[in-house]
Amino acid sequence: MVTPCFNEEDGIEECVLAVRALFENKLPEYDYEHLLIDNQSTDRTVSILRQLANTDNRIKVIVNSRNFGLARSPYHAFLEAGGDAVVPIVADLQTPLDVIPKMIREWESGVMLVFGARRETKVGRLTRVFRSLYYGMMKVVGATDQVPHFIGFGLFDRKIVSIIKNLGDTVPYVRGTLTEVGFRRSVVEYDEPRRKHGFSRHSFFDKFELASLGLTVSSPRPIYLVIILGFLTAFASLVAALVYLLLKLLLWNDFSLGLAPLLILCSFIGAVQLVSVGLIGLYVEVILRHVRPRPLVIEEERINFD
Repeated sequence: MVTPCFNEEDGIEECVLAVRALFENKLPEYDYEHLLIDNQSTDRTVSILRQLANTDNRIKVIVNSRNFGLARSPYHAFLEAGGDAVVPIVADLQTPLDVIPKMIREWESGVMLVFGARRETKVGRLTRVFRSLYYGMMKVVGATDQVPHFIGFGLFDRKIVSIIKNLGDTVPYVRGTLTEVGFRRSVVEYDEPRRKHGFSRHSFFDKFELASLGLTVSSPRPIYLVIILGFLTAFASLVAALVYLLLKLLLWNDFSLGLAPLLILCSFIGAVQLVSVGLIGLYVEVILRHVRPRPLVIEEERINFD
């Protein structure tokens, strides 16, 4: 069991106790360890984790030296987890534990990748619309068939974790990487419960970074689409220019060119250029991360790894 943490003092103990109750009451035939990685919390999260680890050696803790972002810290914990299978969950229990026995049954039947997909979520309508648009876009531009509404919750065989670890990916996008490795997979749908404690600590820029990472790491197709858009824009501009020239020649005195069409066309071409340059910048950033020999995270402390 793997749980990323950032300022989770209100609910982290409840999460740890819920995992313990799950295995004691519903999965007594399985042994487990619970790895929690703290991404430089500013509240009492680390001290609470240290107290819990002192009473149960199945609880293992990694404390990062600083905040390494929304993607890298959970990915590092995923790769460092032991066991025959790894199950990432979130600290606020919006990944319901009661579907894990169903995931285990799928795994016991030979499925090495069991994805959890949100069926119902307690968020605003606008957020749901943007999520659906993003998943639809990823289905078009992605090189592999990714699982819609999958946020990392699932059950993954040790073989899958070992393969991903050997990839040595320094720019992690685990949602895409898990589908790239292939193998037999299944999807378990669940209803996302309301958050019990606090609010999401991830800012708009954190979510935008993760979304853009998935867009650029998963496939080169966005670059192809921009090239196609550039050709279409050039063709449309040429056609518009010829039409205006023809109208001006035929109706020299009655046809006024005006500035509005030119301004609209210039604005459109400028927008296409800005999007193109921004997209190329995202790919350059991914390349820069790959070529720099940097670890996923730098650990400050490990607890119960002895």
